[in-house]
Amino acid sequence: MSKKVLIVEDDDNIAELLRLYLEKDGFAVSIAENGAVGVAEFESFQPDLILLDIMLPVMDGWGVCREIRAVSNVPIIMLTAKGETLDKVTGLEMGADDYIVKPFEVGELIARVHAVMRRFDTAETVEVKRLTFENLIIDMDSFELYVNGKRIDAPPKEMELLFHLASSPNRVYTRNQLLDEVWGFDYFGDSRTVDVHIKRLREKLENVSEKWSLKTVWGVGYKFECAE
Repeated sequence: MSKKVLIVEDDDNIAELLRLYLEKDGFAVSIAENGAVGVAEFESFQPDLILLDIMLPVMDGWGVCREIRAVSNVPIIMLTAKGETLDKVTGLEMGADDYIVKPFEVGELIARVHAVMRRFDTAETVEVKRLTFENLIIDMDSFELYVNGKRIDAPPKEMELLFHLASSPNRVYTRNQLLDEVWGFDYFGDSRTVDVHIKRLREKLENVSEKWSLKTVWGVGYKFECAE
């Protein structure tokens, strides 16, 4: 069965161009011309990935991303005409998996679609894995995070990053190592992606235990620090 891509884009020329190339590449495609239609189409079309423009009528891309992330971890690639760091960071903080700046080469965008889907498919088929620390359970079988006995919502990439760090307590990883080992060598983003995901994890794990913590090693990277 063909993978399905939902394009939420109000520029008809861009939307139809993306449809043409994606369908040629074997994807089933649906287009929504504004944010509200995008949310409704997400529910009915059940896409495997969403290409989401930020500047949309009725409901902007931030609102669409927020609505979808409340119920699903489907991969989202944000499309932005601004290309400003703040836009990129905001998108990642809201749960987007990647971003691409307009104008873009269609070939690069298609490559990113494949890369994000590969990472997501790998996350979905990960072998049974579970790590337990004081007041913390990282269950990669069910992709569930438990803090103080309560299930905490966390997107797959946050889970993978936390599991990767916690699998080697006290080992320091550089941002580039984490990009290679968690996101994969074909990731097109930059090291700020790691910083954003660490920030979101810290918000979920702050003051949970005195026996472990996510630590920044200034000038180097990050580690999951455990008391000896």
